[in-house]
Amino acid sequence: MSKIYESYLELPSPIIEEIKKLVIKYKLSDSDLKEVLNRTKKAYENKLIEPGEAIGIVTAESFGEPSTQMVLRTFHFAGVSEMNITVGLPRLIEIFDARKEPSTPIMEIYLQKKYSESPTRVKEIAEKIKGNTLQDLASEFLLNIMDSHVEIKLSRNKMQELNINSKQMSDIVQNALKTVIVQQDRDSLIIKSTAKDTKLSDLYKLKEKCKEIHICGLKGITQVLPMKEGDEFVIYTAGSNLKEALEIEEVDAKRVKTNNLFEMANILGIEAARQTIINESIKVIKEQGLSIDIRHIMFLADAMTKSGVIKGVTRSGITKEKESVLAKASFETPIPHLVNASLVGERDSLNSVIENVMLNQPVPLGTGLPGLMAKMKDTKK
Repeated sequence: MSKIYESYLELPSPIIEEIKKLVIKYKLSDSDLKEVLNRTKKAYENKLIEPGEAIGIVTAESFGEPSTQMVLRTFHFAGVSEMNITVGLPRLIEIFDARKEPSTPIMEIYLQKKYSESPTRVKEIAEKIKGNTLQDLASEFLLNIMDSHVEIKLSRNKMQELNINSKQMSDIVQNALKTVIVQQDRDSLIIKSTAKDTKLSDLYKLKEKCKEIHICGLKGITQVLPMKEGDEFVIYTAGSNLKEALEIEEVDAKRVKTNNLFEMANILGIEAARQTIINESIKVIKEQGLSIDIRHIMFLADAMTKSGVIKGVTRSGITKEKESVLAKASFETPIPHLVNASLVGERDSLNSVIENVMLNQPVPLGTGLPGLMAKMKDTKK
């Protein structure tokens, strides 16, 4: 059987390895294997690109044409007003511009098998994941102007739900705000500034600061929504905090996802970010009922991540990386590029499309790629 594979060395090794697994699984005979390999080879050859094909331009057109039919809106999760996700063209622009923060960051948190099938257990884990600030656990914030302090009335029910007491709350607030004195008074916290003269504006600022103090759960997660997918529950979150999510013992760390490209790159590396660009792009395109060949998406993801960091399709991103001075000058800001190039004496080898179009020369693509050499006869003979 190994001799059969030797005749198909032009196929990439991952494809051959996948076929080997399927041969064992379905117990294929030698004749069946040859048929599979022949069909695979034919499909592979049909997918190959002609030498000199302008793949960058074809990719740009492949995205440009269907994106004109995309909607400009935000999708809301049913039943949870705070949970929405940007879809369509705005999300595609967000991905390809490599924005540092997505407008609606979302995580998909998968749980380990022993926890993911019990609805009550999933609900408990979801509550543990949701980030809670002091504002979520307080029933009222009062300003005492006479005594210059802020009084926070705590909600006993909410504290019981999260298994937290007022002593723990007091310690958290004291650690978060260094320049205050925190006192407990039954179900209230009294927060007084250590400054000698406290203005009314300072009291208001202190009150607003108190509201934002993180008490428990994952920082930045404002909403959680467990949803059943197949046999298991998946927790969707509004907000993203991948680093802390991976540290929760009930979470299946191999399958946790976030739509924040830079968070993926920082925590799981550039390859994970590349895969996220591909996955997120496919998701946006499929939701619109459109179809783009995955090779275009992969090519764009490779272009954005090849330097080891994520760079958007912008003048400060991959356009800035171009070797050609004229190509850089053709995009948005010509004069600074031309001035900088002339100061250091840069050379332009005229290898790509735009600079040859500028100089009215044949473009080195397609039929313009090969050169012709004429073999002349010796006139003396």
